[in-house]
Amino acid sequence: MKDFSYITNSSPAYIESLYQDFVSDPASVDPEYRKFFEGFDFALEQGLANGQATAVGGATGAVPAAFPDDFDIAKEISAYRLILGYRNKGHLIAKTNPIRTRKDRGANLDLGFFGFTEADLDRKFYAGNKLGLGTTTLRNILDYLGQAYANHVGIEFKYISDQQKVDFLTHAMEVEFNQPTSIEQKRRILEKLNQGVIFEKFLHTKYIGQKRFSLEGGETTIAALDAIINTAGSLDVKEVVFGMAHRGRLNVLANILGKTYEHIFSEFEGTAVMDQTMGSGDVKYHMGYSSEVQTPEGKTVHLRLAPNPSHLEAVDPVVVGLARAKADILYDSNYDKILPVLIHGDASIAGQGIVYEVLQMSKLDGYYTGGTIHFVINNQIGFTTDFDDARSSDYCTSLAATVQAPVMHVNGDDAEAVVKCVEIATRYRQKFNSDIFIDMVCYRRHGHNEGDDPKFTQPGLYALIEKHQNPREVYTHYLLENGKPAARDLAQEMEKKFWADLQERLDEVKQNPLPYKYQQPELAWKSLRRAVETDFDKSPDSTSISEASFEKLFADIMKWPDDFKPLKKVEKIIQDKIKLYREEGKLDWASGELMAYASLLLEGHDVRMSGQDVRRGTFSHRHAVLRDEVSDKPYNRLSRIEGASGQFHIYNSLLSEYGVLGFEYGYAFASPNSLVLWEAQFGDFCNGAQTMIDQFIAAGEQKWNRMNGVVMLLPHGYEGQGPEHSSARLERFLQMCAEMNMVVTNITTSANFFHALRRQIKWPFRKPMINFSPKANLRLPDSYSTKAEFTSGCFREVIDDAMITSPATVKKVLFCSGKVYFDLLHRQQKDGVNDVAIIRVEQLYPLPQKQLDALYKKYNKATWFWVQEEPLNMGAASFLKMNLANINFGVISRQPSASTATGYMKIHTQEQAEIIETAFSI
Repeated sequence: MKDFSYITNSSPAYIESLYQDFVSDPASVDPEYRKFFEGFDFALEQGLANGQATAVGGATGAVPAAFPDDFDIAKEISAYRLILGYRNKGHLIAKTNPIRTRKDRGANLDLGFFGFTEADLDRKFYAGNKLGLGTTTLRNILDYLGQAYANHVGIEFKYISDQQKVDFLTHAMEVEFNQPTSIEQKRRILEKLNQGVIFEKFLHTKYIGQKRFSLEGGETTIAALDAIINTAGSLDVKEVVFGMAHRGRLNVLANILGKTYEHIFSEFEGTAVMDQTMGSGDVKYHMGYSSEVQTPEGKTVHLRLAPNPSHLEAVDPVVVGLARAKADILYDSNYDKILPVLIHGDASIAGQGIVYEVLQMSKLDGYYTGGTIHFVINNQIGFTTDFDDARSSDYCTSLAATVQAPVMHVNGDDAEAVVKCVEIATRYRQKFNSDIFIDMVCYRRHGHNEGDDPKFTQPGLYALIEKHQNPREVYTHYLLENGKPAARDLAQEMEKKFWADLQERLDEVKQNPLPYKYQQPELAWKSLRRAVETDFDKSPDSTSISEASFEKLFADIMKWPDDFKPLKKVEKIIQDKIKLYREEGKLDWASGELMAYASLLLEGHDVRMSGQDVRRGTFSHRHAVLRDEVSDKPYNRLSRIEGASGQFHIYNSLLSEYGVLGFEYGYAFASPNSLVLWEAQFGDFCNGAQTMIDQFIAAGEQKWNRMNGVVMLLPHGYEGQGPEHSSARLERFLQMCAEMNMVVTNITTSANFFHALRRQIKWPFRKPMINFSPKANLRLPDSYSTKAEFTSGCFREVIDDAMITSPATVKKVLFCSGKVYFDLLHRQQKDGVNDVAIIRVEQLYPLPQKQLDALYKKYNKATWFWVQEEPLNMGAASFLKMNLANINFGVISRQPSASTATGYMKIHTQEQAEIIETAFSI
């Protein structure tokens, strides 16, 4: 909103003086003041549009001749300041709290602040023209402003710089909001309130004491979400994707998404049929659901509620990632067709940083979804913590200002106001493709759960709540007391229907499930199957490509348009890669990676990658996108692969791990036939996304029966770069591995990496893959692979020592994973050791047990040692000790350590040398 602080913060006498200067000589006044005076409606109406006026009287109190004698410019300007004050700060005094008196936040909107007294209330002001009221009394102006900005809705939008958005919201609040609600709309609102209240009453009666995280106190949410869907449908939205935590989730599932009571009850009673081949399941208030509904206008809208864990806001990036993927796949990247809606709690939106990360994504090219509607169920409490202890900001939604998203604070007891707010919000999102917040202030009838007594910590608040009518009762009473005859009749009719419906539920009359048509991504998922243990005995051979494809793809990714001039240093890097292949027939790590992507594109699969600096690569190895040294224009090296129908999208991300990884997980959720990757700048940085890893990537298939093929690339390896740049915490991932939940690799050659990436799509199922990627070894010749390794074979879970010709003579086996292999190899070659075999375990989970057993039998006369760079309490040692019970082996590693690595190169070098020396001398 335009900043008028130069007016609102100035004294009336000073403004009056400036106005006299303006009348005498417009050019003598500061441009901002001149704009203000020129735009003043009463001045325009009296022919002062360009500052042309004839002043009468003396220097003090001079007024234009056209105005009456009692005209007072100072008071007129004060009236205008009052209008601006309400537009900017009316939300601070709005009656948005249904339970208790609001805190005084210094709105300064009383008459005295603007120099008025009670005597001025019936004085007429030209400033009324600014509100479309014409010349009218100050009393009418105040009533109008109070109704628009300080009744049951208060809007924050003064920080918005886009004047079109400001005008839209101003018109919505001052004109549209006061339009009467039709009897049909009243019926719909009351019906949804009935449904919301019935559901909670029924569960409270039937399942006494069971946790359900009820919506009681916030049932208006049901009417609000219904209105969002209906308004969105009328604006040609085809799909709404919801993300929410557990409070009110069951109610939303039943009354918005149409999940049947029978289905929900079976989960309450533990009789739901689970897929026993996959998963131990999750609690009922974490489950997701999909459905199709018909709006009152006959529009079909697809609805999706994403599953989520108890990490309340963790689902946010998943939802927007899922929405982006569906927009790309189903709607040709038309973001007006799909609407993400995030339902927050007040304590979590204020307290959890992931919300900020998701907001910062909202306008970025790689993560843009056309705007999100944020609906806050503001219970004024988090678990047992009052809002005074839960945040420092005035509002739980104060972070909305970071992206200039407006916030509509609304009283949850005023169902019509809530519905009007969400309708305005939906139109705003569709018109401006920007985020918007609705902060519905309500309350929580029970404690954190239905078995918790909230009076332990908030006796005063809950004494008020105990006596307070629910939103359905409030609205029914309102219709009976204030409505026209039709509205009163409606209230009485719906009151009878309410009790009949409740009894019907108590009698357990079955509902009919909504008809449902599977979408394209869902059909793709249905064409896949669950993995079985034998799938991991050997990787599929279909990951190799033909020689013709190899030559074509290599040529395509190693060239650029004739009118493009890459940086000389980058041009040399690429020419060196070409030379390496032409002279030695080998591809380095980066070329092998890009070949994997290119081959998938040629086969019709999309590839999406994001992360910090991924276009170039943190270690300057990938150079997937080049920059013209003259124009700075980008060139995507995988954008001109002849015959490719797949698209390659690669985005440098914001400096976020939690949010971005969640987004990519969500994207992969909706796109099983796309390869979706996230790369950490350093592997260690994934600890900032640990919630997403624990709750979604490692456990999602178990909890929600939902596969996901997202790939995490985590640079890993001890190179003397210190604690934060060495370890991607291999041990943490292995500790989470069970029941074939994900794939953990530590790959050493470019061809094996190529096959691993392609395997993600070639498998008839999907698994998250976490690869511990090299850093310095990206350019190590030993990691390069020949053409034949790309055009034949498959991913190798275990790589035997090719130099051993006589297994019977081997006295010792060093098996290892990742970078340390090359240190062992160089020592073996340097000393000409031929009685020590070095085996690489390229895939640590699912553990290639049969292949290792075969090698153990092959080298049955040797002593086995696991060698790792990581300290003994880290890395794969403990995992292997637990899972390789049939192989007797010792462990060679760094000493146990609290920190992942030393920060001193000298100490690092000494430790590394000791590991290698011990491996060959023990």
